[in-house]
Amino acid sequence: MPHPAPEPQVVDGGSASKPQRIIKLGKTTDDSDKKSTNRRVKDIELCVPIVYGTIAFYLGRKASESQSHKWTVYVRGATNEDLGAVIKHVVFQLHPSFNNPTRVVESPPFELSECGWGEFEIGISLFFHSDVCDKKLDLVHFLKLYPEDESGPQSTKKPVVMESYNEIVFPEPSECFFARVQNHPAVLVPRLPAGFSLPAPVENMNDKGRGDTKDHPLNQWFMNFSEADELLKLASARQQVQAHIVKLRRELSVIDGMPQPLKPAASYECI
Repeated sequence: MPHPAPEPQVVDGGSASKPQRIIKLGKTTDDSDKKSTNRRVKDIELCVPIVYGTIAFYLGRKASESQSHKWTVYVRGATNEDLGAVIKHVVFQLHPSFNNPTRVVESPPFELSECGWGEFEIGISLFFHSDVCDKKLDLVHFLKLYPEDESGPQSTKKPVVMESYNEIVFPEPSECFFARVQNHPAVLVPRLPAGFSLPAPVENMNDKGRGDTKDHPLNQWFMNFSEADELLKLASARQQVQAHIVKLRRELSVIDGMPQPLKPAASYECI
């Protein structure tokens, strides 16, 4: 389906920034807080790191005027874990020129694939389970089809990857939500105070089947947002800064050792 491309935008599709944003969602405000089955864990926050993005492949000889690329938009766990214990469904809002531009994905992995030729913004709305949060989270992602370096023909084997990292924070989670995810690898759970007990989870969503992206066909192209990777990047950046400081100090020492130019004599007007 042909769809127009907006003005080109300069976006770094080859780097993984961590984190871009920390999003804190407010707790549920309805009467369900009063129910004993949905009591809240005070002074506790749960954090769910997510990654959302697109991967686009050029179709090469199979490309047509209206379909030059095949792309996939998705929401995944930062370490490719199943997000189904937190997210109920995801709505992707495509360009209006697509058939059925509002796409609902009811279960993980939360993704969809399409073909087209234009770059545009995709709206991504996350809807959570009732005991997690009654507010949806709206995100926007720019679909990028063309690499920054456009010299030479575009490769059909190396895709254009564009990803963003966010951390969703849930303050004072419900006991049911906390109990369900306290051992879930996709959720960062703090240690509870001594003697604190939680009810047994009503439903084990891990038994519904795998929804992770560890064995995903596109897994090799996913960016690495791990702590170890970030530490290496920080160490490398620190070394570059230190080397630049040493260079500036040497330049300053050379300048300090050079003879200073003589100041012109002050002129006086005789009256």
